[in-house]
Amino acid sequence: MRILRLLFISLLALACAKEETTTTTATSGTAASGNATVINGAGATFPNPIYTKWFSEYGKLHPNAQVNYQAIGSGGGIKQLSAKTVFFGATDGPMTDDQLKAAPGPFLHFPTVLGGVVPIYNIPGVTSQLKFTGPVLADIYLGKIKKWNDPAIAKINAGVNLPATEIGVAHRSDGSGTTYIWCDYLSKVSPEYKQKVGVNTSVNWPVGVGAKGNDGVSGIVKQTPGSIGYVELIYASQNNIAFGQVQNKAGKFVTASLDSVTAAAAGAAANMPEDFRVSITNADGDSAYPISSFTWILLYQNSDDKQRAAMMVDFMKWALADGQNYTKDLGYAPLPKEVVDKEMSALGKIVVQ
Repeated sequence: MRILRLLFISLLALACAKEETTTTTATSGTAASGNATVINGAGATFPNPIYTKWFSEYGKLHPNAQVNYQAIGSGGGIKQLSAKTVFFGATDGPMTDDQLKAAPGPFLHFPTVLGGVVPIYNIPGVTSQLKFTGPVLADIYLGKIKKWNDPAIAKINAGVNLPATEIGVAHRSDGSGTTYIWCDYLSKVSPEYKQKVGVNTSVNWPVGVGAKGNDGVSGIVKQTPGSIGYVELIYASQNNIAFGQVQNKAGKFVTASLDSVTAAAAGAAANMPEDFRVSITNADGDSAYPISSFTWILLYQNSDDKQRAAMMVDFMKWALADGQNYTKDLGYAPLPKEVVDKEMSALGKIVVQ
């Protein structure tokens, strides 16, 4: 155990040293000349790859707009937007009622794409894709299941030669929408987890070692034998890290994919609330992946800067239409048409003059 802890500490230091704030800048010839209007945003790391693409493509079409985005985590995005140090925020977990009440002005949520959070693991010698239930994942993160050959894991992975290796738990250290989604799901399937950990972008973890960003958690798990973590699907795919199937509400073990994430959103699309704050974890449906979520861009309804407000409304209309064509190639699920139609209408609430 001591060796594992020392290894985690050294890898944490390495991950934190490598994990710098990711800044995405979209620009073009005119923008580079200094004639562009700069729009700054910050927030979730999960959508950073698609936002990088979107801001770049939009910048080519609109050289008068330069969008800078810092992928610092959902909690950081909400804080910076609330402090008005950025013009827009991004989060994987919708703001709470208390956060909205504390904000200096009304915020509006706009879903941009869909994604899934997956349990990643590093178990040398195990090549089969592992299966997890919600209660098993909850007990691992509560520190109740400590070894990979625990009967609860072995029971749902018959035929897999699981080692007696201690489980090293990795989680996010920063305010994270990915954490919100993970905890939202585990709190729905484990009353004990809901009571002891709860649902938020930052929680008090009973066990484990933290790392900043999806990249940080991916890095620790990839380099630490016997470890488990949670990241957005795209980060597991990009880093070639094994991730498990998760049992859904219908009792089916489902692999996260564009189709299974889209299936989780199917029910929510028809009953989307007016403010777009909705949870689709543990959704109904045989093919629904249970740890799925929208991710949102946050905008002030009535910003002091009407020029930038108008630019962001135009960008959002492009992202909800043409921008959706880039989602699948980058590992995201596009928004259902019903949601897009509602958002296009809701963008009219943004005061631009």
